[in-house]
Amino acid sequence: MSFRVDKDSLGKIKVPSSAYYGPFTVRAIEQYKVTGQKSHTNLVRAYVMIKRSAALANSELKALDEQKARAIIKACDEILSGKMLDQFVVEAINSGAGTAFNMNSNEVIANRALEILGKKKGSYEIISPNDHVNLSQSSNDTFPTAMHVAILLNMEETVNSLSKLIASLQKKAKKFSGIVKIGRTHLMDAIPVTLGAEFDQYAYSLKQARAMLAQAMDRLAYVGLGGTAVGTGANAPKGYRRLAIKNLSRISGLDLKPSDNMFYSLQSKFDVSNCSSTLRNLAIELNKMANDIRLMASGPTAGLAEILIPAVHAGSSIMPGKVNPSLAECLNMVCFNVIGNDVSVAMAAQAGQFELNVMLPGMLKCMLDSTDMLKNFLPIFAANMVDGIEVNRDKLESYLEKSPVLVTLLNPYIGYLKAAEIYKESLKTNMSIRELVLNKKLMTKQQLDKALSKKSMLGS
Repeated sequence: MSFRVDKDSLGKIKVPSSAYYGPFTVRAIEQYKVTGQKSHTNLVRAYVMIKRSAALANSELKALDEQKARAIIKACDEILSGKMLDQFVVEAINSGAGTAFNMNSNEVIANRALEILGKKKGSYEIISPNDHVNLSQSSNDTFPTAMHVAILLNMEETVNSLSKLIASLQKKAKKFSGIVKIGRTHLMDAIPVTLGAEFDQYAYSLKQARAMLAQAMDRLAYVGLGGTAVGTGANAPKGYRRLAIKNLSRISGLDLKPSDNMFYSLQSKFDVSNCSSTLRNLAIELNKMANDIRLMASGPTAGLAEILIPAVHAGSSIMPGKVNPSLAECLNMVCFNVIGNDVSVAMAAQAGQFELNVMLPGMLKCMLDSTDMLKNFLPIFAANMVDGIEVNRDKLESYLEKSPVLVTLLNPYIGYLKAAEIYKESLKTNMSIRELVLNKKLMTKQQLDKALSKKSMLGS
């Protein structure tokens, strides 16, 4: 491998000749060997959008030479088209405040801009990563802004995926609306419900979670770009903040707005932790739904076996024919990770000091990991699990017919204490509630039919 020699504030260092990154990045990749994962593509996109927006604003305000601005903008456009993504080599968890990733971005853009001008990579006296690409900026305002943009891009896909699952659940709720089954409280038999009502509740709870996600996304639209190092906007020309955010909104397709308080945007991570908590709450609802489906599908002979689930692959390497709720189990594990990531975000959010929270890269990795898992897996769960669920009618009818809990519906006719006696006798003799009540002449057949009718069961 051949090398060139680049120079930064720490001195000279060898950089691979083919690399578009520079000395800061070379030093960083030796220090931040943590996860083995490069930074997320949406963070790269967000950062390059910021650099492009800044170059436009600086050029318009005459703070940046027009020729240099055009070269920087063209370099950014090339990266946004998918080129040079392999040059963003700093790991997801890197230096405090994301300075290492900011400089990785600055160096790649600067060196490509130099080539566009017909100059050699490393000729930083012509286009500097710091003086030109990073003009009017700091890691302290660009990384928080890039966080919001990257999270919003991922969140939009997450909400779309969640909507697909909600639609699948609503279809099943409608299909199962007339299927009566034994309800359960404390995991014990309770008054009957419909299977459709259960699925409708899953859809409803997820719609509530989706609404909370939308509210959290609205808050993330306020960004601190232009605050520079501590929120004062030092070293940025007048009008830069408004122009840069306007440009960033246009290129990202997001309705971004200047923060009402620039110090807040650099110091507090409330909006990010709030968004993380909405993802956690979504995970809690998804987890409960997955557990219910696993229980309803348990069997086929020694479990509840109320529903039949699709086989997505062989359930066992040793037991032929076994069908496991593998996708529901996978969803459980996704939810556990989302909930764990929220704890990490909360710890990072409270760990800032004075004018800056420096724990941003770790916080962002958790947010993007959580949204990646959800946006990728929820459509699979909808299509390959929920859409394929069928009813085991014989089993549901059998449970309904045999369950002593139906005696609850007779309270208005025979009273709680007499109903409790019938319940115990039903369990002891294995006789149905209907048989016992008629044998003891506690109610007429007409009264019993009315009390145990579907209309009475469902309270409609």
